[in-house]
Amino acid sequence: MNKDIDPTSEVIELLDKAYALRGENMHHSIKLAQEALKKSRILNDSSLIGSSLSKLALFHMVSADNQKAIEMSEEAITHFKKDNDELGIAKAKYNIAGVYYKTNNYHLGMFHLIDCLTIFRKHDDKHNESRTHKTLGTIYEVLGDQENAIMAYKSAIACAKDVNDKNLESNAYNPLSGILLKKGEIKEALEIIESSVTIKTETKDTRGYAFAIYGRAKVLTYLERYDEALKDFDEALAIHKDVGDQFAIAMCHNKMAKLFIKTGKREMAKKCLRIAIDISTENNLSIMKYKCYQFMYTIYKEEGDTEISLQYLENYIQEKDAALNSQTLKVIENYERISKIQSKENKAKLERQKAEITAKQERAEQEASMKQNFLSAMSHEIRTPLNAVTSIISLLRERSNEEEKKLLTSLRFSANHLMHIINDILDFSKLESNKMDLEEHPVKFKEVLRNIQQTYVSLAEDKGISLDLKITDTVADSYEIDETKLFQIIGNLVSNAIKFTEKGSVEICVATSIVGEEKDTLSFKVKDTGIGIPMAEREKLFESFYMPKSIMTRNDGGTGLGLSIVKKLIELHDSTISIDSVEGEGSVFTFELEFKKSEAPVHMDKDVFKSLQNKTAILAEDNEINALVMRQLLNKWGISIKRVKNGKQAIVQAHEFKVDFILMDIHMPEMNGFDATKIIRSTENINQHTPIFALTADVTSANKDEFAHLFDGFLWKPIEIQRMFDALTKIYSEKDIPSTRFIDAK
Repeated sequence: MNKDIDPTSEVIELLDKAYALRGENMHHSIKLAQEALKKSRILNDSSLIGSSLSKLALFHMVSADNQKAIEMSEEAITHFKKDNDELGIAKAKYNIAGVYYKTNNYHLGMFHLIDCLTIFRKHDDKHNESRTHKTLGTIYEVLGDQENAIMAYKSAIACAKDVNDKNLESNAYNPLSGILLKKGEIKEALEIIESSVTIKTETKDTRGYAFAIYGRAKVLTYLERYDEALKDFDEALAIHKDVGDQFAIAMCHNKMAKLFIKTGKREMAKKCLRIAIDISTENNLSIMKYKCYQFMYTIYKEEGDTEISLQYLENYIQEKDAALNSQTLKVIENYERISKIQSKENKAKLERQKAEITAKQERAEQEASMKQNFLSAMSHEIRTPLNAVTSIISLLRERSNEEEKKLLTSLRFSANHLMHIINDILDFSKLESNKMDLEEHPVKFKEVLRNIQQTYVSLAEDKGISLDLKITDTVADSYEIDETKLFQIIGNLVSNAIKFTEKGSVEICVATSIVGEEKDTLSFKVKDTGIGIPMAEREKLFESFYMPKSIMTRNDGGTGLGLSIVKKLIELHDSTISIDSVEGEGSVFTFELEFKKSEAPVHMDKDVFKSLQNKTAILAEDNEINALVMRQLLNKWGISIKRVKNGKQAIVQAHEFKVDFILMDIHMPEMNGFDATKIIRSTENINQHTPIFALTADVTSANKDEFAHLFDGFLWKPIEIQRMFDALTKIYSEKDIPSTRFIDAK
């Protein structure tokens, strides 16, 4: 170090050198950054302290020392805030995001990255914008959203080219090559990864070179050039060990295991996987761990070792379930942060000059798209496996004895409870964006109320309280209502009442307040003898994520979304809700809804059931379990299916075989359901005008105006059997059969 250099410049020089060396000698980079931090503290310069902490956090994040990375990043943020240094804050948040997505909390990582991206764009920091896009691409890839992953990687490459940073450019080539490999575009994958290797060799980025040859080894394994692939894996592994990148070490062992399986070296494969599992366990690398568990289960299953294979299968399910539960909770806790990002962007637009308005509008649209893509990915990830669970339960009930039905009823209740939480989050999003409408149809109203009571009566009985339903004689038997939304309104209120009532009862009271010729206005009251709500807390009771202090210490405090959704759903009916409560005595929630009177819906008769006999359908569904369940269900109704696994195959079948229906999943590999349906509708073929129904776990799908008109309906996963039956029979029943309702066999 030059002795004549001033102390501030000396710290900056140390940090620059540490960053430059990170790819070839991470240990030395950490020592240099520690020295810079020590000098910064002596100078008492908050900006330099923050920069030193942020660099150290980055290095610790790469080395999988996650606790230090988080602590140093958070301390760095406190220093950057003193200087109003937005860029510094964003760089520190980027480090935190890196820790989150590597340790299972990839949704929370996404929130931080979107925050970072907003700031980097504002300051035109293309270098860090490229890094952020690349990491976002990795998260999209984990969530199975290849299209958005490719877009993110291409954006990372574009930003890197803008600042002529070859290393950043090649960093995005590595994962992009991996996606192309999965899509079967082998030539392109090899060309891109070879370009990355060349760049890393030229720039002498040792760590980056390790990732590049690791990517090349994956392509070579696919091409069955095993000796070359193993050489690349070994060299990459040696570099990652020198650098101390635990995630990369585990990743290498996982892929080497696949190579050894292909070459018949099964014991070597097991050894690699055990090493990867140990590293993942020690460093909380949950995603890598459950991938290894799944791989081990497959190996031992193929070898016929049932006991060990089942143990690994159990480990895989437990780890995956833990990841799923973690993501659900993180989404609930952090949802409002997405809206704040958009709010900040809108505020910034007002403060900018007129010449900047167009550019800022584009940024706002991109961030709104990220929010939509995130909700779409989360919806699909969680609801798809639940679809299989709930559908299989319905099928099993038809062939079970009474004792088994009791167990299946409990299982269905648990699945519905989880779905209730997920729907709260997703419905909240739709209500906030004013994209939810009422879907009213004739129902047996009193039967619906009794079903709601039966759904929650076991919860009340478990607490030793009663759940009573009181309906006045003037209430009609049938009305046109949105059954799902009424169930959510009353269900949320009843669930809360039961939670906070230790003795006494909960009552659902329904009466007519206005009786008309065509419409009635009904008064609903949900009463309890629970703990009551203090006056000071009632005004905030219907706010999003709010829970009264008296509830915060309880184990069953909930998510804080239920009453907010209740209020918004009642407002959707052009009404309001009120509360009357006395502490220690109980509460009464009251609201009124106006419903149109209707004739009672007709039960399914033989003619309606026969309307589906000998019909044919194309089922486009990539998930094996969901396809199996759908096949059994449709066959029961007399429908034979031709099953395909992606949009391209669906198009081929649509041109070759005339069918009565097409059931199209939206999220599929190679070509999604939107694009496939658009081609079927826009090209001349024998099924151009055949009814097409979207099967999707993505609740945002119907909001895509470009495609929504192409479908005859949307069937949400988990599939409600009655709704699907109604949708399919409606085409025929409208011609010559009265309106029907499918009643599930008992």
